[in-house]
Amino acid sequence: MKNIDKNVVMLGWVSFFTDMASAMINPILPIFIVVVLHEGVDKLGIVVAVATFVSYALRLVSGYISDRYGIVKPLVVGGYALSAISKPLIGLSYGYKSIAGLKALERVGKGLRSAPKDLMISEYSKANASGKTFGFHKTMDVAGELSGTLILFGLLWYFGQSEAVMRNIFYATLVPGLIGLVLVAFFVKDIQKKDSFSKLDFTFTKRDKAAVKSLLFYFIFIFFLFNEAFFTMQAKSVGIAIAIIPLLFVVSTAVQTLVSYPVGLLIDRIGVRKVLFLAYGSGITAQVLLLAQKPLLTWIAYAFLGLFTVISLNANRVHISVNSDNRGSVYGLFYAGVALFGATGAYVCGMLWEHIGISGAIVFSLGGTVLLLFAFLFLGED
Repeated sequence: MKNIDKNVVMLGWVSFFTDMASAMINPILPIFIVVVLHEGVDKLGIVVAVATFVSYALRLVSGYISDRYGIVKPLVVGGYALSAISKPLIGLSYGYKSIAGLKALERVGKGLRSAPKDLMISEYSKANASGKTFGFHKTMDVAGELSGTLILFGLLWYFGQSEAVMRNIFYATLVPGLIGLVLVAFFVKDIQKKDSFSKLDFTFTKRDKAAVKSLLFYFIFIFFLFNEAFFTMQAKSVGIAIAIIPLLFVVSTAVQTLVSYPVGLLIDRIGVRKVLFLAYGSGITAQVLLLAQKPLLTWIAYAFLGLFTVISLNANRVHISVNSDNRGSVYGLFYAGVALFGATGAYVCGMLWEHIGISGAIVFSLGGTVLLLFAFLFLGED
């Protein structure tokens, strides 16, 4: 990991602590909504959809502002601040609507920071080492998730799985959230603002348009892919105890931590398309394993979900870094597309689960992703 800029390293630690906070609540939030608050799986789908969709416009706007006006770090800091304060407030919620609102606020924070943050990482990347740099950052990101999940498991194991314990865990996320906020505010240098920012009319170049077009396939795949929240509910449905469910996330994040940096190197060596094929195959395999409705296979499914997540994100972020000119805006479009298609897919799957059952929802997701994989093989371009 030599020659990685110190600002990228510090941004890695920012993501480490922020994702630690997220991982302390994500494995239990679906259980909290459906079991503790007695809301249906369709309501869970609505929470996921709202939380994912709400950042749609902001991801576009923040990327545009970064390219057009050169405002980068303030957006990143503001985004992390919103995330830090919104997670603990979930502990005060007593219905799915307030949770949806707070998750939406947290997603607003992510929407503000995502594209500018990736622009910063891209600007601080060394020549011909984008895969390596993004791979390192993602390693820190998922290492934070792993740490947060282990903390959650320890708390549930020691204190129990009562409603009061879950609410106290939500409150406790304030600590790592504030640590990440302090680090990004005071220890990460803003990228240099170019004089041309305020003088040029913003336009997408041919390279930008081509890069966005190549992302459409990934967006549609995300629409069909079973959401992580539904992975959690499937685990409970096959008899995995609530206190053990965080360990499923440990499996996923441990896999991501181990493979992220090597995947970055692999992207630099063999290219994005071949690596994306591995990602799509991993996502399909995860869903096949869920369909079997066996506890052991659910554990393995989480490993393949982790593979899909880290490989696909690293590959697409590198693709944008290498093949676009207005990278902040293209990153904004990328995250907006993931939000739009992911939100719609979560809503559809939640409704299918509620009305026709878990097997029907998984078959819907699996059928769509398998067809897309064949399309990727025969219709895709390098």
